[in-house]
This record gives sequence, structure tokens and C-alpha cells, in this order.
Amino acid sequence: MSKILVIFTGGTISMTIDARLGAAVPSLSSSEILGMIKDIDEYGDIEVHNFGELPGPQMDPQKMMELSQLIQQKVAQDDIMGVIVTHGTDTLEETAYFLDLTIKTHKPIVVVGAMRNASELGYDGPSNLASAIVTVKSPQSMGQGVLVVLNNEVNAAREVTKTNTLSLDTFKSVEFGPLGIVDNNEVLFFRERLHHGQILVDHFVEEVYLLKSYAGMDRSLIDFLVEKGAKGIVIEAMGRGNLPPLAVDAIEDAIEKGCVVTIVSRCPSGRVLGTYGYDGGGKGIRDKGAFFGTNLNGQKTRIKLMLALAYTQDPEELRLIMESDDYTCMS
Repeated sequence: MSKILVIFTGGTISMTIDARLGAAVPSLSSSEILGMIKDIDEYGDIEVHNFGELPGPQMDPQKMMELSQLIQQKVAQDDIMGVIVTHGTDTLEETAYFLDLTIKTHKPIVVVGAMRNASELGYDGPSNLASAIVTVKSPQSMGQGVLVVLNNEVNAAREVTKTNTLSLDTFKSVEFGPLGIVDNNEVLFFRERLHHGQILVDHFVEEVYLLKSYAGMDRSLIDFLVEKGAKGIVIEAMGRGNLPPLAVDAIEDAIEKGCVVTIVSRCPSGRVLGTYGYDGGGKGIRDKGAFFGTNLNGQKTRIKLMLALAYTQDPEELRLIMESDDYTCMS
């Protein structure tokens, strides 16, 4: 019988309130969480791997790479039909996208979490995990890349983001909507995920940073990161990709020193484009050598750049990878 592998990494789904602290901490075992799913035995054979007890903010790219390599090994086994990863919601979208870029398989991979811990009324962990199991078992999930399942919605890792600090329906594909829903233990897909490439590497470049633009932004933060040894900087610019002029001067100097700068928008949706030609406008920024990212948000663009720099240092190759979804990179 084919098995579903559930990898527990931690997060709110594994937490309860510590009476002494008056706050949630990791406490539930994988068997305790699975035991809360009604009639769990009817879902088939489930294999468990305990990766860690990490709250979302404790997940980092090195652990993401370790998780990616573990999953790549497991999906190569004939008896594994798919993989579920439990994860803290604060960095869930970054890990899901990292896995989506670095794992080559047609088998379903689902990342799942919870917004309420097990001490709260309406603990959503077991329900979300059950929906993830149903999603893995659906033949329609094959070849869909890494999926994120919470609140009975199925979203693509590339498209989804956490939109609210509290709501159960916090994970949204802001521009395109969910791929589908889980209804009565059945996955109903509305559409296929958007095509995008992969960066199949076994390492990443760590010195990549993320900045958010603001009114009156000067060059100090960019200069600091370059002096610190930044190999890449992602900037969430204003609107269509515009910045205060002082920041643009710093970008030009950073690029001359070998730092790759990629521009995305701080808006929740939409792409950047060289629409404006005034001092600080997006056209001038790109003309100076900065890359214009796709409609990815800043945190995902940083993940992409960390992997892209591990694949190539060639500026034209990097521009193709960062400015489009039509690429396949294999080291």
C-alpha cells in the first residue's frame, strides 16, 4: 500500500498554552496531533518523520534546504505517494516556495499549519491536516507543484501569502484566487497553477537581504548592506517600481560593486514596470542595471534570488531567471 509521509517541523499546530508563561509553546507530539483526526485509520497508511519543533520564525533557509533534500529522497521511494509538511504559519509561504523551486517530482507535496493552538477554542490543526491528507490522495494534485492547504482552501506555493495575523482564512492567493477547495473529503480544483520554472540546486547564497521602501528613504540601508558583503538585495519599491532618488543612487553604486539588486512592489499585488521616467522612476532604476521581479512578493523574491545566485553569477542568466517565469535551472 502506498504511504503518505507526514513531516512535522513544528509551528502553532503543535502548540498549547503553557500555564506558567501564559503563552503558546511547542508541546504536542506528532502522534497526539494525528490522533485528533477522526477515523484517521481510514485515510490509509501514514508514515511520520519528526523534523523538529520549530516555531515559524525559527525556520531559516538552511533548514529549508535540509527539508527539501529530505523530501527529494522520500518522493523517490515507490511506496511514498505524497508528502505533507506541518509548518509554522509565519514563514510557511517562504518554505513552501523554496520547496516548490528545488524539488523535482510529480507527486503531491502539501504544506499545512494552524492559526490556533490546541488550547484555543476552534483549534484548526486537525481539520487542516485532514484536508492536507485528502489533497495528497487526490489524483488531481499530481504535477501541481507544492500546495498550501488551510481553511479548506488549496493554494499554489508560488501564489499564496499570509494576509492576516489572526484569521483562519489568512492564506490567500491575492491576485488569482485559490486553485481549489476541500469539500466533504474531496478536493475540487477550479484551475491549474500558473507555470513557473525551477532552480534545482543543492545550496544557496546566504547574503541576500530584503528592504521595504518608504517616503524619504535615503541610501544608508543599502550602503550598509553592501559594506556588510551583500551579494543580493531585494527592494520592495513603491507602486510600479519607483524609489526616492537618493536610494536610486545607492542602487547604482551597489550594482557597480557586484551586488545584484532586484525590484518588486510593496503593493499586495501587481508587477513592477518601467512606466515612469522621472528621477527615481522605475525606468531609470532598471536602466542602471537593477532587475525587475515578477509579481512575487519580497520575501519570495529573496528566496528565488538566493537560489538563483547559487546557480549562476552571469548577469544575463540572472536577469532571465529573476524577470520571468520561463526558466529551468539544474546544477
